[in-house]
Amino acid sequence: MNLIIVESPTKARTIGKFLGKSYKVVSSLGHIRDLPQSKLGIDKEHDFAPDYVIPPKSRKIVSDLKKVAVRAGKIYLATDEDREGEAISWHLENILHAAPDKVSRIAFHEITEEAVRAALEHPRIVDLRLVNAQQARRILDRLVGYELSPFLWRKVARGLSAGRVQSVALRLIVERERAIKAFQAEEYWTIEGGFIKSSAPDEFVKAKLVAIDAKNLEKFAIKTEEDAKKLYSFLKNGEFKVKRVQGKDSVRNPQPPFITSTLQQEANRRLGYSAKQIMLLAQQLYEGIDLGDEGTVGLITYMRTDSVNLSEKFIGETREYLRKNYGERFVSKSPTHFKTRVKNAQEAHEAIRPTSVARTPELIKPYLEPQTWHLYDLIWRKAVATQMPSAVFSATIIDIQTKHNGSEYIFRANGAVIKSPGFLKIYPSEIKETVLPKLVEGDKLLPKDLRPLQHFTEPPARFTDASLVKTLEEYGIGRPSTYAPIISTVIERKYVERTEGRKLAPTELAFLVNDILVEHFPDVVDYKFTAAMEDDLDKIADGKKEWVQVIRYFYIPFWENLLRKDKEISKEDIINETTDEVCGLCGRKMAVKIGRFGKFLACSGFPECRSTRPLKEDAEKEAEIVANRVCEKCGAPLVLKHGPFGAFLNCSNYPECKNIKNIEKSTGAICPECGKGEIMERKSRRGRMFYSCGQYPDCKFALWQRPTGEKCPKCGSLLVCGPKKIIKCSKEECDYRADIQQ
Repeated sequence: MNLIIVESPTKARTIGKFLGKSYKVVSSLGHIRDLPQSKLGIDKEHDFAPDYVIPPKSRKIVSDLKKVAVRAGKIYLATDEDREGEAISWHLENILHAAPDKVSRIAFHEITEEAVRAALEHPRIVDLRLVNAQQARRILDRLVGYELSPFLWRKVARGLSAGRVQSVALRLIVERERAIKAFQAEEYWTIEGGFIKSSAPDEFVKAKLVAIDAKNLEKFAIKTEEDAKKLYSFLKNGEFKVKRVQGKDSVRNPQPPFITSTLQQEANRRLGYSAKQIMLLAQQLYEGIDLGDEGTVGLITYMRTDSVNLSEKFIGETREYLRKNYGERFVSKSPTHFKTRVKNAQEAHEAIRPTSVARTPELIKPYLEPQTWHLYDLIWRKAVATQMPSAVFSATIIDIQTKHNGSEYIFRANGAVIKSPGFLKIYPSEIKETVLPKLVEGDKLLPKDLRPLQHFTEPPARFTDASLVKTLEEYGIGRPSTYAPIISTVIERKYVERTEGRKLAPTELAFLVNDILVEHFPDVVDYKFTAAMEDDLDKIADGKKEWVQVIRYFYIPFWENLLRKDKEISKEDIINETTDEVCGLCGRKMAVKIGRFGKFLACSGFPECRSTRPLKEDAEKEAEIVANRVCEKCGAPLVLKHGPFGAFLNCSNYPECKNIKNIEKSTGAICPECGKGEIMERKSRRGRMFYSCGQYPDCKFALWQRPTGEKCPKCGSLLVCGPKKIIKCSKEECDYRADIQQ
């Protein structure tokens, strides 16, 4: 009997079903050794040697693995093929104490019988370069987290944390928020409207003033309402004719298949999933899904990758599938290969793709949960579209001319229609077609609904999971396995909250912690420095740098600075703000303090007097929330409490009455199903915002998008706020869309 060890029980079951009785496949349940939680666990005096321990939860697993390993002929370590997986294999090899010729490392990019058997035919040894790169990252993160976090406890408040990469991500979010707050809108105007032919009044062309006397108008060319009205006063009565009609074809090429970062970006934009949720669902697809008679099968290749490579086998199968199901015109003339743009990408890996193009989304839909299916559908379509021809658009530009006092004014209309869908047949985008009427040079036109329009520049948008991952990737910060944990960490640490529209907003605490780190530990949160550290980790993995030297280069100046700042800075230096408010217990002045949940008022006589209360503005908000709210169980007033998951209402008669209520916000929209309750803003167990009837559980009407309170002019259903400033109908079958008016 040969033994195969993987990390996941699901992965073990999938592999075990097609290898037969000669192999026993077991799971280590992830890491079986790690640094201790109770202490630093790193010997700084002896080349940063890590003190690995077996956590209590893993001791029985290790004992069972040792027992079965003794009876095995061969032991194959089949953890994931990345640095983390290589480190797990190395830890297993060290714990099992088996003879070197008995233990082999195998790796595969997909969990299929063909891939696993091919890996068994080509075993190798554990790659210590990858192990050292993972160790270096783990040790660096431990040094920063375990030595910088206590500094924040001493100088700000207990329970705060700082991390090597999470703090850089937090800086991005905080700086974006400050840019939003500092933004000052600038006014500008445009002259827009429609034009028609007197002989064909139904053929309407929408155009915008773009040039005066052959000089293109810049964005702020018309700055004030006075300027706009002056232009409009004579343009509205002008004589218009078509000066030029220009048509040309434009081409849009299929994009590369997904890598980790682009999957997280696209699934966040299209499906609304968080980065963490995307990776959990992708893990399920990778490890295996029960497809009934076919058994348990891994549906996608490994989901932590930065390579856009596709295997020749997959490319060939995809082209044949397209040829058979869509015809030759939907197959690119030659196989399409992509070159990665990600720095230091591992080209030996593959992109994220389905393990078999024959498993179409429609075919396997009955076996998948809706969210998992939508993600698979996205991955399948993206990969298949890579072998399809470019989409061809027929673009048309119509310039409409009028003259006044010797000056020429040009209005322009742009149109585009899909001439040949190409890859969009499989992977549709949000491109809007604009069909222009057939006009020729010299056609006379009449203005219709011509008017000046006021606009204001908009502030930068808050980060979403998608845009933050994209920015981290552009800076070279983090790697495929770290993007989702980075975002999850800053949210779990209460530094960042998800707002409506899946935006990431920093809390008050985030500003304080970020400012301390930027001022006193600039290297830790420096974008270029952090990116350079990622490069060094890559060089360790390539065998070009030695891991102890990399850690020493970072740690010595970090530690010296930490010691210096610990002596120089006191808690009062960070916040020493007294107020005119008086303590109700002892009469002393109240002072602003910082806790895990932000600022609050505390008696300046602490520790003799321990009186605390919320800041005035917070108290007003709390009073508004609890006003006239009584417990429906005992009739006592409800009070506002704060817990690890945020604010909630609690009965003031606690502990005799343990009634707890979530705080709900009304959208003001009336439920269309029962006609009684208001649609309330709520959070799902996974933290995603949704909107449901206040009469629940009597009425179970719910929406994922915020209702506007208005009804669809087409079908009468509720209108909801869609992406990119679009209002749309909540009914899936209805295609009503409208731009949000500025």
